[in-house]
Amino acid sequence: MFTGIIEAVGKIEARSQEKGEWRLKFFTGDLDLSDVKIGDSIAVSGCCLTVVEKHATAFLADVSNETMRCTSLGTLEIGSAVNLEKAMLATDRFGGHIVSGHVDGVGHLIKVENEGQSIKMTFKIPSNLSKYVAAKGSICVDGTSLTVNEANDDYFAVNLIPHTQDETVSGSYQIGDSVNLEVDIIARYLERMNEGLNNKAHEITKGYLKENGFG
Repeated sequence: MFTGIIEAVGKIEARSQEKGEWRLKFFTGDLDLSDVKIGDSIAVSGCCLTVVEKHATAFLADVSNETMRCTSLGTLEIGSAVNLEKAMLATDRFGGHIVSGHVDGVGHLIKVENEGQSIKMTFKIPSNLSKYVAAKGSICVDGTSLTVNEANDDYFAVNLIPHTQDETVSGSYQIGDSVNLEVDIIARYLERMNEGLNNKAHEITKGYLKENGFG
């Protein structure tokens, strides 16, 4: 599990393909790898990847074709910057929100506006995800925990303070760029619970009608 608080900005250093699967090497910049072991998880721009090889300032991860196709990792080139966050420990401070590292979809930057020292960014969102996004709620964009300022069926907007611009890849976004999106997992659980309640109510209503000679 992750928190959406980016620890370092790295970059894709190398990539290779064998038997249809990919192996990516990431330069980790200022990320401390001293406590990272083979098999540990690191979120790369919001994608939870497993460390299969580790060096002093880099790690390698195997990435499936499905992940390459369904996330922005498939569009990145050698040298592309990525957000990095190690999996949180039970003793860590919970600074963002619950992030699983399972990307729900890919959005696209459609507008950038300056608002004082902050920047307002508007992203187009896949239609199947819009119901999980609400103003003042949380969303994970390329692994970064952000607060939603505006939301409708087609887009959502967030404000990025200077610190976020400086410490994540968001400061280099261009119009049209693809970003990994993970909606708030609590919204998904609430939807599932609501579906169960609705189904139960429907079954009770149907049974009640049948028992009383209406079915």
